[in-house]
Amino acid sequence: MPKSAVTPTRMVLNQLKGRLKTARRGHKLLKDKRDELMRQFMEVVKKNKELRQKVEDGMTEAFASLTVASAIMSPEMLEQSLLYPRQSVELGMKFKNVMSVNVPEYSFHTKNNDPSEIFPYGFAQTSGELDDALERLSRVFEDMLELAQVEKTMQLLAEEIEKTRRRVNALEYVMIPELEENIHYITMKLAENENSTKVRLLKVKDMVLQKAHNFEY
Repeated sequence: MPKSAVTPTRMVLNQLKGRLKTARRGHKLLKDKRDELMRQFMEVVKKNKELRQKVEDGMTEAFASLTVASAIMSPEMLEQSLLYPRQSVELGMKFKNVMSVNVPEYSFHTKNNDPSEIFPYGFAQTSGELDDALERLSRVFEDMLELAQVEKTMQLLAEEIEKTRRRVNALEYVMIPELEENIHYITMKLAENENSTKVRLLKVKDMVLQKAHNFEY
């Protein structure tokens, strides 16, 4: 028996066959989308792993230099040297469509392109280790921004994969089997009704022939 009440008519049968055809086509398209999303997701995961390692290495080197600088310089001098930064950064964001998912693309622009602007102090009373720390932090900043972009992309792709997976499963295990069951039920009902009609017609024919024969007799 079908899971939902259906009227066993040829019009309903044709409608269900059309819905089944559409559901199967949609199921195939969604499976292809899911597979492509998974492929791109795995590429992003690989890139995320590489970037994370690169950022961690850069931050480790920068903090090592900063630790040495803080050991050489007094806390007051270190704080005073970094109190008023001269360089400023402007962040930008736009979106890129990946398999109907809008993923962010971050970018940044410094106030000017002078490399020395990252040092907000004079070099007379500061250590070279502090210079190294700021240079390393400056280089790793772009990687950190790209890492944030990649991780957000991973999150959005994972959410879309889960949505697509649920839709594929709903079609594969609920909608398509139910449509097939309803079509089978209506087909059987129509065949049963057709056989019943044939039997009734044969009986009517026999009655007519018998009546005609008795009349002639």
